[in-house]
Amino acid sequence: MKIRLTGLPAEVTAAARIAGVLIVLETSRPYPRRGNSALVSLYLDITLDAPARREGPNRPMNSVTYTHPDVLTTGVAQGWADPETDPARIDWTTRQHAAAIPFEVIGGRPVNPCERTPVRYGRNELGHWGEALAADALVSLSDPSGRRWILMVERSDGHGWALPGGHLDPGETPTAAAVRELEEETGLAVASAHWTATAPRYVPDPRASDEAWMVTVLCTADLGRFDRLNFPPVAGADDARRAEWVPASSYSVLTAVLAEVYGGRVFAAHVDMLTRALDG
Repeated sequence: MKIRLTGLPAEVTAAARIAGVLIVLETSRPYPRRGNSALVSLYLDITLDAPARREGPNRPMNSVTYTHPDVLTTGVAQGWADPETDPARIDWTTRQHAAAIPFEVIGGRPVNPCERTPVRYGRNELGHWGEALAADALVSLSDPSGRRWILMVERSDGHGWALPGGHLDPGETPTAAAVRELEEETGLAVASAHWTATAPRYVPDPRASDEAWMVTVLCTADLGRFDRLNFPPVAGADDARRAEWVPASSYSVLTAVLAEVYGGRVFAAHVDMLTRALDG
């Protein structure tokens, strides 16, 4: 059975009770956010002829197909999305060889190696079929009392507060990408000699699907001690609505300040990464 919903705004929650099963799909603003285009159409492919099967322990297999319209229009035009709509026509040997985390290709379609998402087929809000490699910048400093602060940005796509970061350009190293993205999103330039790059890790990005996912390299730099009035100036730009130095002596302190001072939350893809980095 196919349900077609048209004329929906950019943020919508659709729910349908079909064959006694509640199917819920939440859509959000596209990433990267390029303009204010509305969601024109949404397709749900829902299999009704059998109970939900499982691909592993507690892993229900779904049949939802979804790629955000901006991926196929704005994304392709601006170069952040693959123009190919059929993954079976992609050279997977090359992409598998370059992948930071190994993954399978079954029937010409890439398989997320780390989780099953609500979207089985298609790219959801991501532009790249299979793995997309990014780098995130964790920049810290301390005030005279020894309290740690880190630099955070509020994402312009509505997904919360995150570390500055983004996709690697062709031929770019993770550290170089972290340095570039940091300056683009906050205006802060940090010499590459200050950086330490960690091992690539999968991040549970809410924009991902079973066929398009994110892997990132966390790059860290500590700037030393600063008087509170002399913190390096920062300002949100590019994909960041704003940039701020936020107290982060622990992950719980970080989340409390974001909630109480900025009315915000941590970007879902960065929760585990920041918890491990801040709480050790």
